[in-house]
Amino acid sequence: MRSLNAAGKIYGTSRRMTSTVSTSFTLIPNQKYRRSSRRSKPFCNTVDTDSESLSTLGNFKALPLEIFQMVLKYLSGLLLKRCTLLLPTKERLKYIHKILSEVSCFKLSGCPSPLHCLGLQCYGVFLQTLTAGWDELECHRVFNFLCELSNLPRKVQTVVSSKPGSARKLELRIRLFCRSVLLNHWIHRSDSAFWLTRILKPWPMVNQARLLYIIFGPVSSLNGHVVWQKMTEGPTDETSLKGLADAIKLLYDTEAKEWTADDVISLVDELSVVPREWLMENNARLLILSGNNICFTFMASKAVNGRAVELAKLVVFLALVCEKDLYCMDWAVKMMQKVCKVFSTPGERNNFLQSVENAFAHMIMDMLQSVMSGDRDEEDSSFLNLFHLVNAQANFHKEILYLTMRSTST
Repeated sequence: MRSLNAAGKIYGTSRRMTSTVSTSFTLIPNQKYRRSSRRSKPFCNTVDTDSESLSTLGNFKALPLEIFQMVLKYLSGLLLKRCTLLLPTKERLKYIHKILSEVSCFKLSGCPSPLHCLGLQCYGVFLQTLTAGWDELECHRVFNFLCELSNLPRKVQTVVSSKPGSARKLELRIRLFCRSVLLNHWIHRSDSAFWLTRILKPWPMVNQARLLYIIFGPVSSLNGHVVWQKMTEGPTDETSLKGLADAIKLLYDTEAKEWTADDVISLVDELSVVPREWLMENNARLLILSGNNICFTFMASKAVNGRAVELAKLVVFLALVCEKDLYCMDWAVKMMQKVCKVFSTPGERNNFLQSVENAFAHMIMDMLQSVMSGDRDEEDSSFLNLFHLVNAQANFHKEILYLTMRSTST
């Protein structure tokens, strides 16, 4: 039985968003330069005057791309950062881009086989090394510079305004660029939250939800394309929802200064209809994976907005997910008990509890009718769902009885 307490898998939030790729790289100057003062001639201008025909990649220009990437893997990223230390941020970025632009795999749409290429991951590691210790204003400039170079805003506009899945290759490239270059390599959650905020905040809420799904939603194991129907066609597993849940937790954290609780809850609500309304079971599973605070805040918002019937149905699906995924059922009961305190009058609270019982009864009858009609698939999922739901109801009420007996005996 898996526990949902503070030390469990649901409430713990990772302090690291890292990649397994440890690739970094540098520039090796072909002659030595002496730095006499902060007003000395910029390093990049000195290199430019050596020879117009000489590539900024130097002797590496003659190497095949695959060999070049192997060389980069074993070199420090820090030397280039130190070589450009005295330049203004804008000039440093231009110089760095001049070096990296000759490698097509460092571009958003440059590699013909992006799923099997380490180019963007190398770029991300380099970016993390370069900007480590920079203040937010400088990092804002870095993000704007990268957007200008990659034309990221126009590409995002294309996918969020198109029918989901109609631009699969572009969706994939945006996902890989955002994750590999901007998100995956930060040590501190505050850094990850900063860069994710830069990606999402320029867009209205409906587009933020679409973009969040593109970056963190489930993908095909065959071609890496976003699977848009995963949440609408049937119950999904934790693996398909974990990326979305982690992103939501990241934005909800106090470290994400530009997001209020209402912002995040509205985003979750909007996400649940991308590309169209999700199955309620998938909604419940996402809330459980997102943690106690987000789950309660989401449910409380429904309570105060007069959506008690919808909330009651959600409680039933939370119990069903706890039963299916082997979470402790007392968590669902305690969550319902906490939500009951949000209602302002005993009458509203009693109506909500009655709605929970009605929801259990209606769902069981609907599933029973499906089983009796003989409409079964190869996995006999209708009968299995009914089995889980009946057990969920029994265990849910058992925990209520335990809670009641403990309170009366004290």
